[in-house]
Amino acid sequence: MKCLFFLLGVLQLLAAATAVYKQWIPNTNFETASNWDKGRVPCASDMVRFEKHKVISILVGSPHALTDMYLPLNGEFLLASGAGFAAFDGSWDPGCDSGATVRFADAEHHAWFDPTLWQAVSRNGELEPSGRIFSVDEERVPCRYDDVIFQSETSFRVNVDSSRRVIHLRSISVMGQELSSPEAWAGYLRGPSAPLQFHGNGTLQVTGTSCPDKSGCACGNAPDGRRICAALLGASEGQCPAPACLSPLQPLGHCCGVCGATVNLDFTPDFDLQKYRDRLVQALLSQMAISKVHKAQTFLGVIPRSSTPLIQIVLIDDGAGALTGTTAEQLAADIMEDIAQHGEALGISRGRMEVATGSTFSGQAGNHPLNRITVGTVLGLLFSLLLLGGMLFLYRKGKLRLPALRVPRPWDKLEELMSPEAATDKGFDNPMYDVEPPSTDAGEDMPQEMASKDHQVFYLNPLYDASETET
Repeated sequence: MKCLFFLLGVLQLLAAATAVYKQWIPNTNFETASNWDKGRVPCASDMVRFEKHKVISILVGSPHALTDMYLPLNGEFLLASGAGFAAFDGSWDPGCDSGATVRFADAEHHAWFDPTLWQAVSRNGELEPSGRIFSVDEERVPCRYDDVIFQSETSFRVNVDSSRRVIHLRSISVMGQELSSPEAWAGYLRGPSAPLQFHGNGTLQVTGTSCPDKSGCACGNAPDGRRICAALLGASEGQCPAPACLSPLQPLGHCCGVCGATVNLDFTPDFDLQKYRDRLVQALLSQMAISKVHKAQTFLGVIPRSSTPLIQIVLIDDGAGALTGTTAEQLAADIMEDIAQHGEALGISRGRMEVATGSTFSGQAGNHPLNRITVGTVLGLLFSLLLLGGMLFLYRKGKLRLPALRVPRPWDKLEELMSPEAATDKGFDNPMYDVEPPSTDAGEDMPQEMASKDHQVFYLNPLYDASETET
């Protein structure tokens, strides 16, 4: 497989980068059964009701006879050739024996940043065949250099709420018309349909430019990553499915952990993303996503500092149980071996591999930085450093006095042992300070060691030997 991998990779050196086309799936067509609360298109004996305050754009593709219809205050009906509405004349309509009130479903919740509402298509709008290439969740939504297609002969309404003020795109096709320049798109926005089709705080901006960097361009949807994951996991109450491996990987731009392998590449100006993608596809035995991403750099693993571009390869396979991710692991190892042998020629300066499989003996592998320090440990260390730095700053400014440090001496301990009051913290008056010898009677009536502070007493020096002076 490795020989085939290297040989077919050489044959792809002249491959050109292809544009990515993403097509919006929902529509607001009158004839789409899922757009109605009854799950069917209204028939002749039905009463059709549109919510009064709901803004809507609806394409009507054929003639319809209705008993009654309540229209919205703000909306439009786009009539195809021969389409229209007529009053029900009472004639028999098969399958429509009993009339009902049929309401148009709410289209306000269709969000631009919902990955499930987009699909990859070819330039002419045909679905791309399901292959081994997939996209991480952030890249399932149109990226800044992608072409967006709204199907011809369909109406739609999409919420473009975003964390960004402007959402950049290469081009937008609406009703069969491709708008690929800022001027053409600005003209469309001034028309009557655009405010009914797009709503929300974001603004779509057509640039007409492709990615200028042969090493690829980051998607640009990271600021709306949380919005994307919230929409993707909304049906499952925000919970990711349980992975089949113990320590799933978390690829950049993906909402849930995956089992398999990731390879992160540092690259040089000679790297060509499209050529390298083609090189990998030829020997691909598992599903792969490859793109340029920006990885956040932090100080002590906590404080955001900057970001650095890298090429991320995500590999998953169809294995189950203990075999989950093992094929992806082997392919990742092959990629790392190929990088070791041909990385310089491919414009790759370094590769780092991480693995998560269903095997209990599997773990992280490859040339990647150790990342085992917990957040709590880092925060504690950071707080200690800040506290110490603040104390030193105040001390140098003279606003903080540190207590004098007393170094214990060996004879201090000896004095403590010999002192009769060593076990207490109480102080005592110096019996030798400013006193006069007491009378003989006072000394006889009161023991020296129990003398009151109200009497003047003296003490014999226990270290003094009177016999020495007598001699």
